[in-house]
Amino acid sequence: MGGRSVLLTSNLPQLQNLIKRDPPSYKDEFLQQWNHYNSIRLIFHLNPDEHAQHFRELVAFIAQVSTCYPKETAEFPSHISTILIESYGLLSPDTRKALISTMVLLRNKNVITSIELLRTLFPLLPRTTSSSLRANIRKTILSDIRTANIRAKNHKLNRAIQAMLFGMVENGLADISNFGNKGKQKEVNNGVHFGTTDKTAGRGEDAMWAVILTKELWRKGIWNDVKPVSIVAIGCLHPVLKVQSASMHFFLGDDDRREDSDEEDEEDVDVRSLHHRREINKKTRSGDKKLQKKLNTAKKKKHGKTEKSNANFPALQLLNDPQTFAEKLFTILDRYDKRFTLDHKILIMQLLARVISAHTLFVMPFYSYVQKWLAPKQLRVPSILVALAQSVHSLIPPQTLKPVVVKLANEFVHPGVGSEVTAAGINAITEICRRQPLVMGPRDDDDDEPAKKSKEGKQQDVDSGDVGASEAEQVAREKEKADIINMVEDGLDGKKLSDKDVDLRPLLNDLIEYRKSKDKTVIAASRGLLHLYRETHPEFLKKRERGKEATINMKTSAARNLPFGHSAGAAVDIEGLLLLESHFKQLREAEEGSAESDQEDDAGWEGWDVESDSESDSDSEDGWQNVSSDSDGDIEISDSEDENGEKKEKDKNKSRETERQERRRGKKERLEKRRVKEEALKNGEEIEGDLQMSDDEDDKMDVDGEPEKEATAQAISTLATTKILTPADFKLLSDLRVQAAQKSVEEGGGNRAKHYLELKNPSEDPSAAFISENDILGPRKKAKADYADRMASIQKGREGREKYGSRKGKKTKDAPSSSTNKEKARNKPIMMILSSGSVKGKKKASLREKQRKLRAHIDKGKKGRK
Repeated sequence: MGGRSVLLTSNLPQLQNLIKRDPPSYKDEFLQQWNHYNSIRLIFHLNPDEHAQHFRELVAFIAQVSTCYPKETAEFPSHISTILIESYGLLSPDTRKALISTMVLLRNKNVITSIELLRTLFPLLPRTTSSSLRANIRKTILSDIRTANIRAKNHKLNRAIQAMLFGMVENGLADISNFGNKGKQKEVNNGVHFGTTDKTAGRGEDAMWAVILTKELWRKGIWNDVKPVSIVAIGCLHPVLKVQSASMHFFLGDDDRREDSDEEDEEDVDVRSLHHRREINKKTRSGDKKLQKKLNTAKKKKHGKTEKSNANFPALQLLNDPQTFAEKLFTILDRYDKRFTLDHKILIMQLLARVISAHTLFVMPFYSYVQKWLAPKQLRVPSILVALAQSVHSLIPPQTLKPVVVKLANEFVHPGVGSEVTAAGINAITEICRRQPLVMGPRDDDDDEPAKKSKEGKQQDVDSGDVGASEAEQVAREKEKADIINMVEDGLDGKKLSDKDVDLRPLLNDLIEYRKSKDKTVIAASRGLLHLYRETHPEFLKKRERGKEATINMKTSAARNLPFGHSAGAAVDIEGLLLLESHFKQLREAEEGSAESDQEDDAGWEGWDVESDSESDSDSEDGWQNVSSDSDGDIEISDSEDENGEKKEKDKNKSRETERQERRRGKKERLEKRRVKEEALKNGEEIEGDLQMSDDEDDKMDVDGEPEKEATAQAISTLATTKILTPADFKLLSDLRVQAAQKSVEEGGGNRAKHYLELKNPSEDPSAAFISENDILGPRKKAKADYADRMASIQKGREGREKYGSRKGKKTKDAPSSSTNKEKARNKPIMMILSSGSVKGKKKASLREKQRKLRAHIDKGKKGRK
């Protein structure tokens, strides 16, 4: 027995095999090894280099047999975890790897839970210097969390992990003194920072790995709620720049494209080669599946290359308290401006602009801050213009944006700059005006002044004064316009305009005049601005620039564009509910029509005797039923008369409905003509013949026409008060509104229907909601390459290609050489061969010469056979 004990003590793998087969029989041997492990562990704490190899073997042995003796090994996982966390920096690389593998093995055997494993591995990530071991730890963490959430969300595990990640990110937030450092922070508290034994927290390593893991779990779809977004949002406010940058790229959506490019390092798939190979090889189902899989992979790669970098829309929408987040982000940008590089400043501007746009926030100091970066010579100025335009929305006061627009016009739109700069400036102004068109409108007092006057004086043209105004007022108005034009031309600083609200309609007209430029990029930019205001606010334009459609819409549209801050009034009805009511009415009429057709079939049998059950039973013996003749009774039944009566009644109802519809249509036309006539009279224009109405029509309008309020009240549907609308009804209402808008657009309807269709049918590209640099720069013509560029392109095309020239006779040879005459003779044309000297000499050869050649050929053949 003693010999066996000595043998098993020295051979741990054999003892491990025997214990797994029969644990109770070898419990004493295991306890002996367990006591030996405890003594080695105490020595290992004092000197990790002593007995390291034997300690690793004992740890691996106990981990393998821990399931056989759970009570004896209950404290074993805590021993390993304590060694890794407290003495990680003192362990050798092999010992670190062995202990981490032991923890993973214990998790696979369900000896420890996922929380216990992850609490051990999370602190090791920022402290590990080995890239392979760090990748292994990262892969283990991600796979364990994914496995725990594969069937259903493991909320208990997720909450524990997210709490650890929150703590890792918040570690460095307390030290604001070194805000903006690049990860090389001074030692804090004698090398101990936030309870850690090394200085990783001060350098932001903990926060960096917390952000990396959160982004990875979000990208894989394991976490998709508010908490991971909050973790990364805290990372955007971290003092360390690399943590900030990684967190901001998460919201801007740049990480997905970068990670996809890292994963797809393989060569591009040749689709033609795949199809050709499939035609040659044997046709099998497995081959078809493999081919389809490769084709799908190639398609995804091709689509990914052309795909734009989109923002992380769900993450932006899940931000908690976005207003406070945006204010803190701007405070960091403004306070630590000198510590950041230009690229990092632009990164913060882009994120801030997208958060403001997504949540319609108010960060007014941002617009005054960004003005100092608006210069054509500024590096990366297109990105700054994109951030500026992106941050504007319809709730921003026009007075806040007018200094920015004036600064853009002063710096980018003048004859002293190139056409590309002018186009970029006009495009930037267009994007700002697209989101807040009132920025080019008149002053506030100009908007309030017409309200005090009569209704016809609401909108005045830019190129004409007020109707009925005194000469002094007109002179003052003209002087004010001249002052605005001079301010724009002289390059007045935008900050000086912040205290004074100015009328930028003259500036708008100046920008539109650039459509007469010779450069196509500038022409396109100016026309874009003109078309924008023709659709939104044509009253800001001169008469000759409004266009026919905009002028007609201004005259015929009842609703006016309201000034900033004014609402259209309380909603009195669900928009489009009349469409749903008319749809239900048509369905009822169709059902009634089918019921009437059934009644018509039954009406032919009216007047005939219908026997009861008792009578049918009594008369069933005879088999016949007595029916009185026409002459016996006074009542005569005629099918033709009934049908004629019903047809007459239908014709009467139809004629009444037609007359009612014609009366309504005529009333609408008279109302429209009368309103257009009043508009024309107010504007002092001549009335066209089609718009003139006779006195009789006016009198008829006075008699038949109803007040406007009553007509509006009649247009309100009562369906919502008589029926509970279900989600299916609202879905039907949305479809009916889309159909009505499409019909209106097909018939030449206004811009309201087009805008509604654009909202209901958005572009497939989600990045259409955000602005790109191409939108600011506009379409650009490719510049002609100079001699150096052409030569560089030629040299680049020759890379990896064989030398230009004929490759005949050189492909299969080691040394380069030309082809032989024998090889050339094989490809010689037959007519050249017939006219060659050798062929002609054979024809003229004598008999003696032929015999001599034949004998030489025979002798040569005999020698070759020997």
